[in-house]
Amino acid sequence: MFIAGFPAGPWGTNCYVVATAPGAECVVVDPGKDAAAGVAELVREHRLKPVSVLVTHGHVDHMWCVAPVAGSYDATAWIHPADRHLLSDPMAGMSRETTQMMLGGDYSWAEPDDVRELADGQDLELAGLSFTVDHTPGHTAGSVTFRSPYSGAEVSEVMFAGDLLFAGSIGRTDLPGGDHPTMLRSLREKVLTLRDDVVVLPGHGEQTSIGRERATNPFLLELQHDGSAGQVTRGL
Repeated sequence: MFIAGFPAGPWGTNCYVVATAPGAECVVVDPGKDAAAGVAELVREHRLKPVSVLVTHGHVDHMWCVAPVAGSYDATAWIHPADRHLLSDPMAGMSRETTQMMLGGDYSWAEPDDVRELADGQDLELAGLSFTVDHTPGHTAGSVTFRSPYSGAEVSEVMFAGDLLFAGSIGRTDLPGGDHPTMLRSLREKVLTLRDDVVVLPGHGEQTSIGRERATNPFLLELQHDGSAGQVTRGL
């Protein structure tokens, strides 16, 4: 598997380009503000052809360039139905601070020509790659993660986590559509049940692993300590 990522825009949102190998079709994950140029550079450098754009959630820092990227390569955009409205109305999911920062700018958004909706537990076959969709609401109502098998000897899967889980932290829940108890349920049911060797590629910051976060992340430690984590499957 070929994975390249870079932080884009004023929020430093990680955008990922994923393919089976250089010279193949590829999938773009979370092209946020100012990500289009970085995607184009990776596509040229590695001779890739984007066929799909995966959106972990509808916040503007993750979907700003979804329509431009999808339109440039005639690619299909995938998003959960609970966040689909944010493709054309991202202001509905913004904080007051972000809205004020953008006031006075001439911004407009529209859905890409081809949008398809995601469902919990769905298996996607895109660009020769397999992705499992996990609906993980809490940060937004339509937040999802994407897990893909990885052939490395010490890694079973990679997970594109969006703003669900970070190195040492979790996604905020104080924005429109956020809900902290729901976030904790998503972490309990969709994160703590994963193997320790799953590599986490978050929406912001450095990559981590489920095992590292299980052992050091204060939010996951609290979930496990209070007994609400349920049955946890440890990595082998």
